Amino acid sequence: MQPQPPPRSRIRRRRVAAQSVVTALTLAVSTSAGTGHLTAPTTAGPINLARSSALVPCMIHGGLDVQMTEGLPTPSGYSRSTGTVRALTLMVDFSDAPGQGTAMDRFHEFFPQTQEWFRTASYGRLDYRPETPVTGWLRMPKSFRAYGIERGAPFDPGYRDLVQDIVAAADPKVDFRSYDLLNVLVTPNAGPSALDTVLSVTFAGNDDAPVADGVRIANASFVYSRQDDGSGSFSRTGYRVLPHENGHTFGLPDLYTQEGGGSVGHWDIMSEDWGANNDLLGWHKWKLGWLDGGQVGCAAAKGSAEYTLSPLYRPDGGKLILIPVTARTTYAMEVRAQGGNDEAVCRPGVLIYKIDATVDTGRGPVSVFDSHRDSGGCTRSPNVHAELSDAPFTPGETFKDPRHGIKVQVMSTDEDENYVVRVTRG
Repeated sequence: MQPQPPPRSRIRRRRVAAQSVVTALTLAVSTSAGTGHLTAPTTAGPINLARSSALVPCMIHGGLDVQMTEGLPTPSGYSRSTGTVRALTLMVDFSDAPGQGTAMDRFHEFFPQTQEWFRTASYGRLDYRPETPVTGWLRMPKSFRAYGIERGAPFDPGYRDLVQDIVAAADPKVDFRSYDLLNVLVTPNAGPSALDTVLSVTFAGNDDAPVADGVRIANASFVYSRQDDGSGSFSRTGYRVLPHENGHTFGLPDLYTQEGGGSVGHWDIMSEDWGANNDLLGWHKWKLGWLDGGQVGCAAAKGSAEYTLSPLYRPDGGKLILIPVTARTTYAMEVRAQGGNDEAVCRPGVLIYKIDATVDTGRGPVSVFDSHRDSGGCTRSPNVHAELSDAPFTPGETFKDPRHGIKVQVMSTDEDENYVVRVTRG
């Protein structure tokens, strides 16, 4: 919906560098639509991404040389992110790391929490269905040590051997053509503790993956160890490594930096998935097809316009305002308040961030602007970058980009935590 000049118009409608898709493991491919099973091609996001004339200037794009670009549309090869998605979930162990407890105990470390997380985040638009046709441990023919699994290891040879052995062990009971993505839950005693080295990784959009039942295992998440930092939060947050990893199967990049920097903090599960519970950024929700075009505003024209935004965790109302800077970069604004997957928000307000579609996964493609620099933040949750926890802007506060003649003023809020923001472009 296009804004009008004031009076206002309304759009109604840790561990950082831990659980990750390793850059060397992520192979994006070219654009096309598909049916959405384990093999490429598939397309993440809405079937018909809104392309009204009002939104086109805000649909930034990345080049084919960018790994897991934040640009639109999401390249093909990834799993669908709307409708029913069937997640084949297998539990594996090894002779030198026999399964701890039952395989279904391992399964229940992640479910039903993961599917509930996706249901809440997508406003019900993603029907995520974990399926376990094999309910026991799948014993691999080689020891864990023999596969040589290391963080950052390429698909050859260890992972290729491991995937081929998983396929062979599961094949009598599994038709791989029936699923959209694969989760491999490794017995947690295989490999080091997550406190030492996190091995969890995702192969996403990989057109060179091993084949099973005639389809490529192009989107597969591997989870090792337990994401337990000893703070007592494991029962509430330990599962969240899996929605993070599955986010990669939908084409979302890592938002933390490989140097351990916190450019986004806990405002997106693709940044931090330990500690404070957090949702996805509004940009990612639009990219995945969970927001309608009418819930997104594009402030591309010169002049001033006011918008009303409702909290991101609610399904209704305006959700996202974009201010394009170039064909590949844009500012974004959304309201974050306590509710839904954002249960740990300690300072509600308007979150402002910049998206750069030319930056690879794990190198900081999104940067949140901190309205209270060097404050130390407001959260007391463990294993988060606390500094950005009080980043949102509140009434009376202003964000400026003088170089591009952009100013954002937070004008007011109401008892329902709807915020009015004014965008001015020179």
